[in-house]
Amino acid sequence: MQQRIFSPENPEGVVQVYTAEQEAAVKTASEQGRAKVEEEKAKALEAENLKASARAKLIAGEALTEEEANTIVL
Repeated sequence: MQQRIFSPENPEGVVQVYTAEQEAAVKTASEQGRAKVEEEKAKALEAENLKASARAKLIAGEALTEEEANTIVL
């Protein structure tokens, strides 16, 4: 894997070649980052769904679960 690094001293860029170990580390970090982003998206969606459920139950006059009640800020 190669990477071109640009800076004011090297406006045309300098090519950096990765070793196999460095390439593996980059791939691992990338995969971990993607997994973390997906996990955060899932948590945000779950929280949004929980808030929507709480709102719907409040409007309908139904009892809330403890989780739903915890989402309400008074």
